[in-house]
Amino acid sequence: MTKIRNSVSAGLVMSILVVGLSACEKKEGPVERAGKEIDKTIESAGQQLEKAGQKIEDAAKGAKK
Repeated sequence: MTKIRNSVSAGLVMSILVVGLSACEKKEGPVERAGKEIDKTIESAGQQLEKAGQKIEDAAKGAKK
């Protein structure tokens, strides 16, 4: 009987911990959203610069011919 009680108690404690930890998760605030938007913008700008650099490189190769 004691083993069953200990098992049930351990299961209950684990359940409470899992629920408690998931409740602590904070939702994304406005600063985090703004940061993500800035990251996206910078990444996009980097890709555009890469494309422009490639076009310049291709144009330079064409001029050498």
